[in-house]
Amino acid sequence: MKINLLYKNPTIKQANIFTVLVIFMFSMLFVGLLVDDMYEDYERELEQSYIVNYSEISENDILEKKQKTLKTLTIKTVLVIITLSFIIFAIFLGLNNIFNRLLNRDTQTFLDFFERAIHNDQVINPNMIFFKDFKIMVGYANEMVEKINAQKNSLRELNLGLEDRVKEKTAKLEQINENLKEQKKFSQDVLKSQKEFLRHTVHETNTPLSVILTSIELYVMKNPKDRNLLKIEAAVKNIFNIYDDLSYLVKKEQVKYPKVVLNLEDYLTSRIDFFTDVAELSRIKFNYEQKKENPHIYFNETKLQRIVDNTITNAIKYTLPDETVFISLKQVGTFVEFSVGSRSKIIKDTDKVFDAYYREDSTRDGFGLGLRLVRSICDEENIEISVSSNNNQTVFKYRFKMMGN
Repeated sequence: MKINLLYKNPTIKQANIFTVLVIFMFSMLFVGLLVDDMYEDYERELEQSYIVNYSEISENDILEKKQKTLKTLTIKTVLVIITLSFIIFAIFLGLNNIFNRLLNRDTQTFLDFFERAIHNDQVINPNMIFFKDFKIMVGYANEMVEKINAQKNSLRELNLGLEDRVKEKTAKLEQINENLKEQKKFSQDVLKSQKEFLRHTVHETNTPLSVILTSIELYVMKNPKDRNLLKIEAAVKNIFNIYDDLSYLVKKEQVKYPKVVLNLEDYLTSRIDFFTDVAELSRIKFNYEQKKENPHIYFNETKLQRIVDNTITNAIKYTLPDETVFISLKQVGTFVEFSVGSRSKIIKDTDKVFDAYYREDSTRDGFGLGLRLVRSICDEENIEISVSSNNNQTVFKYRFKMMGN
C-alpha cells in the first residue's frame, strides 16, 4: 500500500492499516540498525581477541574482561530497545492523534450538520471530510436533505392549495348553512301553516258532515232508501272516518285522551252497525255473533275508535266482492282478542302493512295512513298485534287487557 494513500481520502480501516505498516517499517529499520551495530561490536571484539596474547593474561582477567564486554552489550541492547519502544510509541501516538483529530473533525461536521438541519436546509461540503467512509455518508446525507427539501416544498405547496380549498369549501359550507337555515325556517313555516290549515279544515268539516248525515237519517225516516242515497251515506261515513283520523293526528300532541271503562262488545256492535251500509255498497257482509260475556276494558274511546274503524274500513276496502268479513271477540287468558278476517289478496309483507304510505295494491284509494295510526296507538297502549294472510283468509288480531285482571 502506498504512503500517498493519505492524500486520497482513506477509509478508517485503511488509516489503521497505514499506521500498522508505518510502525512495522520503523521497527524493521531500527531492528536492522541494532543488528548491524551489534555485528560491528562483535567484529571489533573478535579482532582484539587475535591481537591480545592470552598467555600473558590470567584466566581471571579474561573472565572479567568477557563479563565487562557482555555487560556493555547488554546495557547497549536494553538502551536500544527502550529507545526503539519510545520511538515506536511516539510514532503511533502521533499518527493516532492525527487520525483521531481528523475523525473528530469529520464527526463534528456531521453533528453540526444534523444540528443545523433542524432549522435550515444546508448540505455538507464533501471537501471538508477526510475519511472516505464519511464522504459516502455525506452523499447519503445530502441526498436525504434534497429529498426532504423537495417533500417540504411539495407539502408547502400542497398546504397552500389546501388552505385555499378549505377556505373555499368553508365559504361554500357557510353559504349552504345559511341556505339550509332559510329552508328550515321556510319548512317550519310551511309545516306550521299546514297544521293550522288542517286544524281549521278539520274543524270546519265536522259541521257539514254532521248536517249531511243527519239529513240522510231524517230523509230515510220518511222515505225508503234507494241505491243512490246509500252511496251518499256510505261516502259520508268514509269521509267521517278520514275526518276522525285527521282530527286525532292534529290534536294528539295537544289533547289528553283519558281512559274510561268500555264495554267492548257493545262498542264493537255500534261500529259494525255504522259501517254496515258501506259494506253492503261494496257487496260485502259482516258476520258477527254477539256473546254474553260482555268484556270490559279500560281504554280511551277515541283511540279505540281509530283501531276498530280503520281495521273494519280496511277489511271493506280489500275484501273480495261477495265475500264475508268475520268479526269476533274472544277471551284469551287475561286478554280479550278482537279479530277481523276476510278473503282478500294475500299480503306479501305483513310487517310493512303498518308502515306509513305503504300499499301493496296501488289501485286502491287512500294514503296508507290508517293502519300506521293504528300501530302507533297500539304501541302507546301496549296492545298486541298479529297479522296472518294466506289464500283462504287475511286476519288482523288485537289483544286488549281485560278489566279485573
